[in-house]
Amino acid sequence: MEIMQVTGSLICSQRVPGLEHWNLRVLRSVKGKLSVAVDPVGASPGNWVFTASGSAARFACGIPETHTDLTIGGIIDFWEPDG
Repeated sequence: MEIMQVTGSLICSQRVPGLEHWNLRVLRSVKGKLSVAVDPVGASPGNWVFTASGSAARFACGIPETHTDLTIGGIIDFWEPDG
């Protein structure tokens, strides 16, 4: 798992069937790396979230057939980033 911050949404008009209806969010790691994640929890820009990656990401979204390797697992209510 990794802690990341939501920076925005990603809108795609065409998707492969394995992505279904999932909302996609752009995330920034603490080190500044951008990634895209499936969002089953409804995170908003500015929210800090924790993520599941790799094969665990498919199970974290509740539908193992989903084509993802990064899923938001939850919205963090309180966290003070180091540094």
